[in-house]
Amino acid sequence: MASVEDLLRDLRKQVDALLPRSVDVSDLDFEAHELVLVTKTPAAFAEDGQLIRKLAKGLQKRIAVRPDPSVLMKAEAAETKIRAIVPAEAGIADFWWSAATGEVTLEVQRPGMAIGPQGSTLNAIRAAVGWNPRVVRAPPIASRTIKEVRAYLQSVAEERRKFLRRVGRRMHRSVSEGEKFVRMTGLGAWREVGRSCSMLQTQDSKVLVDCGVKFEENDPATPMFWLGEVQPFSSLDAVVLTHGHLDHCGLVPLLFKYGYDGPVYCTPPTRDILALLAMDYIRVAEMQGQKKPYDAEHVRHALRNCITVEWGETTDIAPDIRLTYNDAGHILGSSVSHFHVGDGLYNVAFSGDIKFERSWLFNPANNKFPRLDAVIVESTYGGKDNTQPSRVEASEATKAVLARVLARKGKVVFPVFAVGRSQEVMLVIEELMRTGQVPRVPVYLDGMIWEATALHTAYPEYLNDGLKQRIFKENDNPLLSGIFKRVDSHDMRKRVCDSSESCVVLSTSGMLAGGPIMEYMRAWGGDAKNALCFVGFNAEGSLGRKLQRGLREMPIQEGGVSKSIRIEMELETIDGYSGHCDRRQLMNFIQTMDPKPSLVLCGHGEASKCIDLAASITEKFGIEARAIQNAETVRFK
Repeated sequence: MASVEDLLRDLRKQVDALLPRSVDVSDLDFEAHELVLVTKTPAAFAEDGQLIRKLAKGLQKRIAVRPDPSVLMKAEAAETKIRAIVPAEAGIADFWWSAATGEVTLEVQRPGMAIGPQGSTLNAIRAAVGWNPRVVRAPPIASRTIKEVRAYLQSVAEERRKFLRRVGRRMHRSVSEGEKFVRMTGLGAWREVGRSCSMLQTQDSKVLVDCGVKFEENDPATPMFWLGEVQPFSSLDAVVLTHGHLDHCGLVPLLFKYGYDGPVYCTPPTRDILALLAMDYIRVAEMQGQKKPYDAEHVRHALRNCITVEWGETTDIAPDIRLTYNDAGHILGSSVSHFHVGDGLYNVAFSGDIKFERSWLFNPANNKFPRLDAVIVESTYGGKDNTQPSRVEASEATKAVLARVLARKGKVVFPVFAVGRSQEVMLVIEELMRTGQVPRVPVYLDGMIWEATALHTAYPEYLNDGLKQRIFKENDNPLLSGIFKRVDSHDMRKRVCDSSESCVVLSTSGMLAGGPIMEYMRAWGGDAKNALCFVGFNAEGSLGRKLQRGLREMPIQEGGVSKSIRIEMELETIDGYSGHCDRRQLMNFIQTMDPKPSLVLCGHGEASKCIDLAASITEKFGIEARAIQNAETVRFK
């Protein structure tokens, strides 16, 4: 059985045979899924764009070329040359230099102009300064999360390079002979919502799909990490995230606390949302006097080990498993994760959370694949009576509430989740005010909403086709409208609360479980001119659910003393904003899937909904469908 070193020696011989003698390759090694060539003649690759294509085709590997440190121009001089090469219209905002990888990152306002036709501007930079340029978008709204994530990854570039080399060598180990199998073990979110986690396993590899937390009244629940096949964490080849909500990614840093040091695959927006929400999770636990599940150092470790994958990009993640991400339509960067196991042995897709309908933010979830044998599908609203209004109906209901309340000089408060739901409501309000359907008043964003919105503006390529058209072709991003105002301090929040002017407020938390929303409720809850408008799910036991069911006394704390205030404001619930499919959409997702799977596993829902959805899929489409339980293992092949 050939070793990785034997493989690299063979690849080196092939590289030398494929490249002209004038091209000097000083080093060659695997870094995760890429074969990285370090060269003292980077200009040769910049001048002949066919060289990399020739290597990739000949070696059947993804190729990355890096300059040898000895040929790098000094950063100060290189910056001057780069500014002369890149058109001023590109709007260079910042430079990030990494001598460890020979890479310079250009943060620009218009990435396309910095890249140039067929990458011509990037090639000109390589030829002129030796550095390998990478272009990222400068967020139109300053984002603390993006700034800190990018700065941190630059600061650990050398450690990250070593990590990627270690992953590459592990990934390219030989596969075993003998019987092949593919199986999945449910570790969380099977016949329940929360702590999403499953382990996809072959005879040679183990991959964790999602790693979320379930928030319970006394103690947050973890996936079933104690099962023998999961331990030790060091035996895992990879963690693959479908998206950035805490019930799918909130315990990834915990893996690093207890010994995991492997890769975390996700889209670029998911990485940044993970950083934002995980750090907030720690902060809230500290504020509430609860035990932290992990520390900031574990979040940073997870970020260092993130390997980002774009939609439609296929990458090896283990010796016998390839991953392709597809749009899931749920939140920014959310992905249906398609796994190609073995050499065509089996193909399985994990839906994560999906929306099979074009929303104000996203295109519908993708359900077309080159090959597919099984699909794992969410069942959050999979019950036979789970229907939701359309986005059009939700917009009309929002318009009615705003028009009614603003006409009587009242204030409208939307308790919302920071990521996804907030931005959908923003788009609806922006359109209603821009088109004159409701009065134009200030719309205040409180809590994490501003930062989450900044992330959406940084990744417009992950939005739906209509929004991309407005942003890229018309230079019009509705999320940047002047109606939106950031509440960035306690003093500003107090001024908003004390103002007699009509306004709209979007604030966390979405279920009224604390956060800045409570200040607005305290200030405005007793006035019947105002309205509280729910647009999201309220869990059993939450204050939001109690108000929906008729409670009109809200408990508050004043000076350490428990009191209550009478709620006189109008209470409205607008359905149709959900980022999940309803029953009809879930059935349509399976019915129109191409190719048709032979097996469907229904999870991420209450037990009755998972069972009902599975039975309906089998009855209507003749496809075997099951609602497995946590700790249950299914053998696919």
